[in-house]
Amino acid sequence: MPSSVLVATLIADSARALLSDARVDRAALALGGVERRRWLDEGVAADLVLTGDLERTRALLAAHFDGEPVDAIVQPLEGREKGLLMADMDSTLIGQECVDELAAVVGLGDHVAAITERAMRGEIAFEPALRERVALLKGLPLGVIEDVLESRIELNPGARTLARTMRARGARVVIVSGGFRQFTSAIAALIGADEDRANTLRIEGHELAGEVEEPILGRDAKRAALLEVAAAMGLPLVRTLAVGDGANDLAMLEAAGLGVAYRAKPQVAAAADARIDHADLTALLYAQGIPRSAFVED
Repeated sequence: MPSSVLVATLIADSARALLSDARVDRAALALGGVERRRWLDEGVAADLVLTGDLERTRALLAAHFDGEPVDAIVQPLEGREKGLLMADMDSTLIGQECVDELAAVVGLGDHVAAITERAMRGEIAFEPALRERVALLKGLPLGVIEDVLESRIELNPGARTLARTMRARGARVVIVSGGFRQFTSAIAALIGADEDRANTLRIEGHELAGEVEEPILGRDAKRAALLEVAAAMGLPLVRTLAVGDGANDLAMLEAAGLGVAYRAKPQVAAAADARIDHADLTALLYAQGIPRSAFVED
């Protein structure tokens, strides 16, 4: 099997259990041949550098930490710090699905959430599922969008620190969402993203028309956005990072230099280069070798 210089970043859910020197040492022993280790945030995140096979190392660490609140991200050491972050919004940067929250206002929250869940799991096609859900919002007053933003939408922990830190280090941060510009523009401003791309809800007068403007930004469009922005920046794909949770993120995650599944659906978690099941979004900074002391905090 081919070997290369790898870095394995161990990140704990600090609210549940801290990493100890002994725990990191046991992980290093399980891998064998670890050349060096360092703390990125003592008790929370540590790097192990080794020479080995990428997939074998990922499998070893997944088995080693099975059942523990520790995420392990393994990647080539070279090029680990990225120049572009492409991030999904719903259930990734924020803890909610915006279409579900809008539907809840008209008493259809559970019905729409069930459709959303099936689409995010890849059980049904994204585009027709989005049209079906948006049609149920016809006649909803425009003011409801602002109300939902203020009362129902919350950033996931670490979202703002992630965006601000990467931008401070010269990277570009882009939100690319199968949701709606009426929400992504607000979230982009809140976290300090450079750009946001999403679908647009059609408006008639002062109400939602129950339609989304075509073409719909779905799975293929997310991948195309990653390729387009990276090319415009003159950035090789190996220096791109993408994060998402649903089936419509898969092509984008596969195209990125590091594709990360965040609290993701099973199909997505299984296919991604890395997964974050326990830590918050600052795990993406640790994965790039950025120590806590360099974070741009709120």
